[in-house]
Amino acid sequence: MELRQLQYVKQIAIEKNFSRAAEKLHIAQPSLSQQLSKLEQELGVLLFRRTTNSVELTQAGEVFITKAQTILDAVEQLVQEMDDMAQMRRGRLVVGTMPITGSHILPLVLPVFGERFPQIEVVLVEETSARLEQLTASGGTDISLLSLPLIDASLAWEPLMEEEICIAVPPGHRLASLDRPVKVSELANEPFVGLKKGQGFRQITVELCQRSGFTPNIVFESSNMETIQSLVAGGMGIAFVPKLLTRPEGALLAPAYLPLDGNPYRTLVIASRKGRYLSKAADAFIRTMNETMSRYR
Repeated sequence: MELRQLQYVKQIAIEKNFSRAAEKLHIAQPSLSQQLSKLEQELGVLLFRRTTNSVELTQAGEVFITKAQTILDAVEQLVQEMDDMAQMRRGRLVVGTMPITGSHILPLVLPVFGERFPQIEVVLVEETSARLEQLTASGGTDISLLSLPLIDASLAWEPLMEEEICIAVPPGHRLASLDRPVKVSELANEPFVGLKKGQGFRQITVELCQRSGFTPNIVFESSNMETIQSLVAGGMGIAFVPKLLTRPEGALLAPAYLPLDGNPYRTLVIASRKGRYLSKAADAFIRTMNETMSRYR
């Protein structure tokens, strides 16, 4: 059994497709299939069930991938530790981020980090919350910027900041004239514009409403918070919006933003795989992010 074979099995399990896995691994598909067959023959078990459109892990494959991930993590961590011990101050850091949140936070952090550590290459991976959790748990990112709650129990996290949530309504909406915070229960009969399933703030929207006794009627969905705010401004519904992402007063297609009773908030966190060795570069990035965002807490 070779280390590369473990990496091959992991990539096939992620992609559920030989062609995509081969492309990601930069090898020919016949070579990938041959290596997998060779490994299965050596082990005496099938790791995958092949179907017309995809491949799925067998029970033996599930056990194999769990152990393989542990081995791959250990090898990667050993390399990182040796690199740090040798004080090689060059490196590569993969940071996962939700698209809109990252677009508002990382432009504040990256210039500071780049000035302090110009020799560290930072690679950004933008994905939905659900996909980022999978990538972080499998080692696809070193650290990721996410919001609570996290679904994957294999992730460790530390808080970055708490961000107030407000309600965005179309200009001239009946609630816009209130001189008090809006109660979430008052929104029960309103049409909502929300993020698509799989994004953390979609779950926050649903939970905020359910705690007030109703399920939001989401009439439009988008993967982009900017699009959501434009739809609200155009009169298509209302939406919960993190305060950091609100548009300035007078901006084109800016909805009206109203405070919510009880001051609900979301918690942004920096997540990594439990037990995973964090390189000095990752640790330095976390410190830089905390120092930079402390001004906005």
